[in-house]
Amino acid sequence: MAVLVTGAAGYIGSHMVLELLDNGETPVALDNLSTGRREAIALGVPVHNGDIGDEALIARIIHDHDIDTIIHFAARISVPESVIDPLGYYLNNTMKTRSLIETAVRHGVKRFIFSSTATIYGDAAVSPIPEDTPLSPINPYGWTKLVVEQILRDTARAHGLQYAILRYFNVAGADPEGRAGQSTPTTHLIKVALAAALGQRPHIDIFGQDYPTRDGTCVRDYVHVSDLAGAHSLALAHLRAGGDNLTLNCGYGRGASVRDVLATVRDVTGQPINSRNAPRRDGDPASLVAANARILALGWKPRFDSLPVIISHAWEWERRLAPG
Repeated sequence: MAVLVTGAAGYIGSHMVLELLDNGETPVALDNLSTGRREAIALGVPVHNGDIGDEALIARIIHDHDIDTIIHFAARISVPESVIDPLGYYLNNTMKTRSLIETAVRHGVKRFIFSSTATIYGDAAVSPIPEDTPLSPINPYGWTKLVVEQILRDTARAHGLQYAILRYFNVAGADPEGRAGQSTPTTHLIKVALAAALGQRPHIDIFGQDYPTRDGTCVRDYVHVSDLAGAHSLALAHLRAGGDNLTLNCGYGRGASVRDVLATVRDVTGQPINSRNAPRRDGDPASLVAANARILALGWKPRFDSLPVIISHAWEWERRLAPG
């Protein structure tokens, strides 16, 4: 049996492939390479260049590799971009994922692990945010993920598909062995701040200074990408053992503001980071911090629960990528 990883050439997907290999699993990679990089996928892993909405391709992969589990990362992930292009986001993140799930069910895939997001909580009235908090996305990206969560629940009731929904908070860092990291351009704060530390951009924009947080800037729960990959392995083991379907927050349970992150980047890199104030961006919640008792009770043991460690691993990766 093998595990199909969609979006395997992307940031989190490439780390998941490494996690599976480290655990003696047999990963199979799928990516359309629109944003991912082929070289991000570990050598020796079968790679299929294609789209999750291509039902004939998905069926062929399932049968050729004896796939019994799909771990699904392929998606567009920018909140600001989703506000500008909601139809593109609903097509890619929701409609094509529905097609992927249907093909999986039709061809006997037993388990489906889905990459969801804390963005579905919107501006939650509580912090940290437990999984049973009312869901109220404030941007199209969040809605695309929430709809897929419901599709999975309905499909499980109708067809017996086992699922795990992992709601990510802010993923950052890089493989501590230097095998993978965040290689493609992104709006993610730590990546952008490290680019400034390398002299690749003149400043960082701080979008909004009047949020109801301790310093007026957005607060996020940053989780190391390798710990996140480990959470997927834990969910997979749980489902294989016959456990109930899961919906889990993936975060450390504490937040860092934009200014906290910039200060830590300065400390880790020893470089000045210039910042300037900018207006709020549409669709940005003030604070997203995970209540993580449920995943800890399942046995999750994070190894890199430290903002300086997360930034240090990302910094080593960014220096490796930098020209010269």
